[in-house]
Amino acid sequence: MEDDENTRVPEVSVGGGNTPAADTSTSKTDAPSPGDEPGAVSSDVCDGKLGEQGPPSGSSDDAAPARHGERPFEWLVRTAVQAAVVLAVVGLGLFMVGVAQRTQWLTADGFSTGDRALAEDTGNAEPTRYICPMMCTPPSTEPGRCPVCAMELVPATVGGQGDGVSITIEPAARRLVGIQTAVSKTANMNRTIRTIGSIDFVESRLSTISAYIDGRLEKMYANYAGVTVNQGEDLALVYSPDLYSAQAEYVASLESKAAGRFSIGDNGMQEMAREKLSELGMTEEQIATLRESGKPMSRIRIKSPQSGTVIEKSAVEGDYVKTGQKLYRIADLSSVWLMLDLFPDDASLVRFGQQVEAEIQSLPGEVFTGRVAFIDPVVDQQTRTVRVRVEFINFDGKLRPGDYATARLSVPAIPSDRAYDPALADRFISPMHPQVIRDGPGDCPLCGMRLVPTSEYGYSPEPVEGQQVVTVPRDAVLLAGDQGVLYVETEPGRFEIRRVTVGPMNDTDAVIAEGLAAGEVVATSGNFLIDSQMQLAGNPSLLDPSKATSYPPGPLSLPDSQPVLLTGDSAVQFDRAYNAYFEIQAAMAADTAPPRVALNSMVDALARLELLPDVPDQAQTRFAKARSAAGRMDGSLETARGAFRTVSHAMLLAATVARGPKTAERLTHYYCPMVPGGGGDWMQTGGELANPYWGAEMLRCGEVIGELGVKELGVKE
Repeated sequence: MEDDENTRVPEVSVGGGNTPAADTSTSKTDAPSPGDEPGAVSSDVCDGKLGEQGPPSGSSDDAAPARHGERPFEWLVRTAVQAAVVLAVVGLGLFMVGVAQRTQWLTADGFSTGDRALAEDTGNAEPTRYICPMMCTPPSTEPGRCPVCAMELVPATVGGQGDGVSITIEPAARRLVGIQTAVSKTANMNRTIRTIGSIDFVESRLSTISAYIDGRLEKMYANYAGVTVNQGEDLALVYSPDLYSAQAEYVASLESKAAGRFSIGDNGMQEMAREKLSELGMTEEQIATLRESGKPMSRIRIKSPQSGTVIEKSAVEGDYVKTGQKLYRIADLSSVWLMLDLFPDDASLVRFGQQVEAEIQSLPGEVFTGRVAFIDPVVDQQTRTVRVRVEFINFDGKLRPGDYATARLSVPAIPSDRAYDPALADRFISPMHPQVIRDGPGDCPLCGMRLVPTSEYGYSPEPVEGQQVVTVPRDAVLLAGDQGVLYVETEPGRFEIRRVTVGPMNDTDAVIAEGLAAGEVVATSGNFLIDSQMQLAGNPSLLDPSKATSYPPGPLSLPDSQPVLLTGDSAVQFDRAYNAYFEIQAAMAADTAPPRVALNSMVDALARLELLPDVPDQAQTRFAKARSAAGRMDGSLETARGAFRTVSHAMLLAATVARGPKTAERLTHYYCPMVPGGGGDWMQTGGELANPYWGAEMLRCGEVIGELGVKELGVKE
């Protein structure tokens, strides 16, 4: 055994390079087992583990040759092969990923598992909607290209809170895009009528100076058009033999004691001669001067009958003129008329004395104010317009007849028999000169006519209640044809689409006839961006607002007013319409479609109420809307319930204006907050609550909003 151990030590020393001979412990540890054949080398040595233990630091240069006698560069080949295998595996993995993406087994959202297919098969999720990036067309359920711009349709993203009618915008994004809001309010609103007219002379302040006698113009003192003259000033000097003869007769009548064979007194002769001089154009002052001097004059001075401006001069010095020939035309320009042409529907809203603002074409930027002096009672057959005359004070002479002007008239947005104007409330006005307004009765200083109360022209001493409407800034309304959309901020950052009925507009505000309550917050700036986000989310938007709600949340707000008790046929038709409504409400609460007989009876009664003269105008407007909505109830129960809310709103509002004998005694307003789209209102005459919107599913869901019975009105026999 010692010979064998001595034989193996040198072999290890040779394989290990400069391994010291003193390290005999390693050699003894690696000695073969008793069963090994003599001269066999251990597996650890063959595998190079002994070499891997590392030589001493001083023998690093001989490390490579120590790998059990490997051939040169064999380790380099093995390393290259291993690298090639790794690259092949990576390439195969990338290839498989590409195949998975092409087969849609792997998507951008993750792996397409059977769970997604199962969810789609269950029908719990709505089908994918595809939209055009340019919003050219409504959303589609099929992929493809936009038929308008040919862009590829993209899947709609889920927006907002997932409720399908709103989106949520974070405060940082809101500041970035500049979204601004405003609060809707209730107020009197006027709309502006714009038209074009021309400045004209006031006809009552025009004078034409003509020759009273034949003669020659020896001198013309007002010798050009445009000169300003005062009343009584000389205009021209006329030589006339006929005038001289008439003056001589008058002087002779003063000196004569008798009148020949005729028994005519001196006073009669003098009066006849005096009258002849007046007819020839002599003034009272000129006749008095002739009477005092007793000397006839062959020349007469023509004097101006009024102060004003010479606007026309028809003769020159030296001309011979005939009796009646026009010499001058004088106009008083201290006041002028603005002649406007309005369409008949606009002219019907204009009142005598109403203020008008005008901007003259020759003086841009300067605004003049006047008042309506006359409204033509007939329509021009050629232009189909109504002539309106506005009187302006023109002491500074800036308003020149013939100039064009742009006029603005402010009229109530809601037509009414009465109008409120703070400048005319409880005051008196001249019927000929609307610029003359006084606090008490008296006479007009211009025409001497009695001043009349402004109430005779339809002016109310206080704001008219019926003209209180819900208004929002005009920029808040998005319009597309007949569709009007608002974005209401129901919670901080949450904007909900609201379909509204838009009424008249002016320069800054818009009337919201239905769909919005006072005090709600609406987006006024950035609402187009909100709308685009709604479109991208596949929610209702301006492009397709049909699924948007058109009612504000909460019960219908009713005005606090005293209704009028109707009598006669109006009372009968009123109660008939409401009785049919109650029958329809009871049927729908029993999950039954509206009875056709009751529906036809309600529609017929509403149509009759629209035509009866003693029914207030506001009530007739509500009845017309209720009748229009009732026409959509002739169908399925679901369709009838969708239109029943509009009918209820209209008839509730009409009940605040007028009542029949039965509805005046008992009428209750109910509301259910669980009706989709802002809750639902309805009426009953009492009894146990019966919800017409849910039927047996939630028959008792709701609350009493108010008792509308007005017993103090009494019932007239």
